[in-house]
Amino acid sequence: MKIITLNLNGIRSAARKGFLEWLQRQRADVVCVQEIKAQAADMTADLLAPAGYQGHFHYAAKKGYSGVGIYSKSAPERIRAGFGVTEFDDEGRYLRADFGGLSVISLYLPSGSSGEHRQASKFRFLDAFYPHLKRLRRAGREVVLCGDWNIAHREIDLKNWKGNRKNSGFLPEERDWMTRIFDELGWVDVYRRLHPDATDASYTWWSNRGQAWAKNVGWRIDYQIATPGIAARARRAAIYKDERFSDHAPLTIHYDGNAT
Repeated sequence: MKIITLNLNGIRSAARKGFLEWLQRQRADVVCVQEIKAQAADMTADLLAPAGYQGHFHYAAKKGYSGVGIYSKSAPERIRAGFGVTEFDDEGRYLRADFGGLSVISLYLPSGSSGEHRQASKFRFLDAFYPHLKRLRRAGREVVLCGDWNIAHREIDLKNWKGNRKNSGFLPEERDWMTRIFDELGWVDVYRRLHPDATDASYTWWSNRGQAWAKNVGWRIDYQIATPGIAARARRAAIYKDERFSDHAPLTIHYDGNAT
């Protein structure tokens, strides 16, 4: 079973850069995408259902903003958009697909980098999402949460950690929240399980400023975070950097077993 996650920073922009052609070569079972920046009326047939896949999407109410999607080879038994908090459901940040005993979720956490009001929104999201993560763990299903969490958890997860200790994405409160979901709730950071000490090779996002990509001044903010059972079945992970479809790189993880 092959699961991919990628923040597209605009699905139409990514398509122009070759995303759909790359996607068809992957033969992945499930592909989660975030920040599609599109409404239903913007989605062409090839964006809705690339060859070999069917797509499901949760669009933001605001045009050109946020939005998440899930492509899959097989039809999900159930699709759920949103996690029950209107403020964030209106922003198109959560989409869940159920395949047998497995749920795959495409998730896009808010960024707080544009100002204090957005950081306050991000903290509200963390407060609201924690109990949802607790309920998911208690539901007895295997779950993989794929997406852009907009938080680098540890110092090895970004190049310039010393200079970012007071910046959104590496604030102590955000990092502590992630520690709690691992240590208290029992979720597993699947990439870190496979590569506990990886540094520069683990980055999935690079700022468009200051030649960050060329110098590999990156952050690891895209994750597959899973329940222990499915996490234990992860065998290998890869971050694809040969082509660039957005300012993020795709994270692919292979799991033993079938998607359904």
